[in-house]
Amino acid sequence: MNILLIHGPNLNLLGTREPNQYGNASSETIVTDLRTQFTEYTITYFQSNDEGELVNAIQNAKQNVQGILINAGGLSHTSISIADAIRSVGLPCISIHITNIYQRESYRHHDIVGEACKGAIVGLGTDGYKLAMECLLD
Repeated sequence: MNILLIHGPNLNLLGTREPNQYGNASSETIVTDLRTQFTEYTITYFQSNDEGELVNAIQNAKQNVQGILINAGGLSHTSISIADAIRSVGLPCISIHITNIYQRESYRHHDIVGEACKGAIVGLGTDGYKLAMECLLD
């Protein structure tokens, strides 16, 4: 089974960006940990700061993956295009937020991308990735 992990804008800075908010783990650490914990699955990682590239990655995923984990970053709250792409491919998808978006600024409380997904993991730090993977496989 092939799983695609997608990171949106600014998540390439994980580990150094606001560690009090997002922790000290880099994206590479998150991916390595998932691959170590779920050795029987192929986990492909894609990160972009560009909304169109994220849409293309989701659309292309239909050809070779069976599920998607996505942390769309700030685009989670604004991108109808990413949500539509998720709906269009028909793959199970779990949305992940490292922080609790409901304890942050009010504009973060609405998760457009998460609404298009099978479910969402919110506010559990980077542990949320493992939980999202388990939910995706369930």
